[in-house]
Amino acid sequence: MVVATSRVTNVNWASYSMRAKNSVVYGIVFGVALALLRQQNIWITLVYSVSISIICWICIDLGRTAVAHWKNYGQANCSVPGSSREAGWPGWPWMLGIIMVGSVIGISGGTAFGDWATGNRSLGLSDVSSLREAVSMLLFGLIPAVALTYFFYSRGVIADREAATLGAQRQAAESRLKLLESQIEPHMLFNTLANLRVLIALDPPRAQVMLDQLISFLRATLSGSRDSAQTLRAEFDRLGDYLALIKVRMADRLTIKFDLPESLAAMRVPPLLLQPLVENSIKHGLEPALAGGRIDISASCESNALVLCVRDTGVGIDSSVDSTAFGLAQVRGRLATQYGANASLQLLPNSELDGGTLAIVRLPMTVA
Repeated sequence: MVVATSRVTNVNWASYSMRAKNSVVYGIVFGVALALLRQQNIWITLVYSVSISIICWICIDLGRTAVAHWKNYGQANCSVPGSSREAGWPGWPWMLGIIMVGSVIGISGGTAFGDWATGNRSLGLSDVSSLREAVSMLLFGLIPAVALTYFFYSRGVIADREAATLGAQRQAAESRLKLLESQIEPHMLFNTLANLRVLIALDPPRAQVMLDQLISFLRATLSGSRDSAQTLRAEFDRLGDYLALIKVRMADRLTIKFDLPESLAAMRVPPLLLQPLVENSIKHGLEPALAGGRIDISASCESNALVLCVRDTGVGIDSSVDSTAFGLAQVRGRLATQYGANASLQLLPNSELDGGTLAIVRLPMTVA
């Protein structure tokens, strides 16, 4: 007879169903082993073994839950992660008593059911002729019940600790992601304000246009920063606001092209994911080029992966562009934090246009 007494939270029917299946499996294994050792009829032995196992499980599992609820009735805080109250665990002193009572009922009830199902007449606890035989029969059920209860209790403790660890790691990852996001906006803002300061002295009308674009960009950025993800359309719109700021300064030296298929517009991406790559293209690629150039930002789908590309026709990759620099490093950090090994960033020479650089971001497809 086998009893699975894994720890549960409130009424978890899936968990009860799993333990019921485990009881049947353990009853079958125990019955087969007993039939082979005693050279008994395997089918008759299985009927008794499975019957005792199931009844023991019902008595012990329901008894454990009932006692745990009774002990914690009226307590305000029953949701401390990893606590015995949360798990429906009454404690070992109570559990040993529940196992003993459940084993007695399980052995008696399972034996009676087996007699009814097979037409045989087997000795029960009430039929033994001596205390020694009664204790032996009881231990025959208690020992595996206690062992399996301890096994599932330990497994529940380990599962609770793993869940707590994963929760802590998730919170740390989210905090790191927020920190990285908070570093992006000042990085861009300081560059823009420095350019605006110069433009105020040289060309006040253009400075006013640039200031209006900055206000529009900041409004959209602050609105989107409240979420941990946004649609790809919103990401492209915010890049459009940013590049409009740069366009005021670079004028005809900058050509901009966006390619966002309507089917991908609702895909979810981290806010400001592409902006550091666009900033790199402007700062390291297009601004150093006397004639300026073109920047293309596109989205596509390849093998169930969302592929985002930032291409420019600037001076290309050289020693001034460090793959570990702030912009690239923070993009890689955000991808690793949110997607793990399922996302990547590549920085390559751009072979499709007239020189320049190509940045490719691959991440899982997530629909809004």
